[in-house]
Amino acid sequence: MKNILFVVILTCAAGFYTIFSQPIQKPVSSEKLALKIDTTSADSVTGIEKLYHEIALEGKLKYEAFEMAMQGFEELPIRNKDIITVIDFTLPSTDKRMYVIDLKNKKLLFHSVVSHGRNSGEKYATVFSNRHGSFQSSLGFYTTENTYMGGNGYSLVLNGLEKDINDQAKARAVVIHGADYCSQQIINATGRLGRSYGCPALPRELAKPIINTIKNGTGLFIYADNPEYMAKSKVVKSSETMLAQRQLSDIPDHGGAVLN
Repeated sequence: MKNILFVVILTCAAGFYTIFSQPIQKPVSSEKLALKIDTTSADSVTGIEKLYHEIALEGKLKYEAFEMAMQGFEELPIRNKDIITVIDFTLPSTDKRMYVIDLKNKKLLFHSVVSHGRNSGEKYATVFSNRHGSFQSSLGFYTTENTYMGGNGYSLVLNGLEKDINDQAKARAVVIHGADYCSQQIINATGRLGRSYGCPALPRELAKPIINTIKNGTGLFIYADNPEYMAKSKVVKSSETMLAQRQLSDIPDHGGAVLN
């Protein structure tokens, strides 16, 4: 009987030792989990940002203009999405403000001066219109079409894709062409580039190679920091909405963890 009691006592003692000898597992605080999530998200780089750096556009093209162009053309029915053209009208006409970009090969193909409409401003383009006879430039998204020989020589037809913003471009004969007033000599003489009737005109020597590169279904985006355009453009709003939806769908479910 004493032997049986001794065995029972020994077994109980061993059980208590096993239980109390285990290390206590502390719950992970939500603060540490949130910190871990924030660190991971801070290190992430979007595909557009990565492409911008790979093409080495820093110091040449504003990221905001490139990002807006990429987001817009992703949503628009552009036939050839390997090449895009961006014109940045926040820059003076004395600067190279047209960028022809090969997205497929990640290369800036052309970087040139380009004119704006005579009634859009002097050195800077500040006023824009879709109206016939305005002699002003129109902002927004376009697609390129066919070429032809006209009064300004070899020219490229543009189709404005934004209703009430630039959809009258073709009817207004707003096209890409070469012009003698787009030259460094004119800049030296007048302090600005010559102006057009609304066309994005190019230096004579660059008109043909640029037109042949971007013709037949590539995208053109004419950018300006213009509140009226931003408020009116459905393409920009659609792009922002789609981007926000994608970003929300990419957020993982952390079981109620707080994201700062």
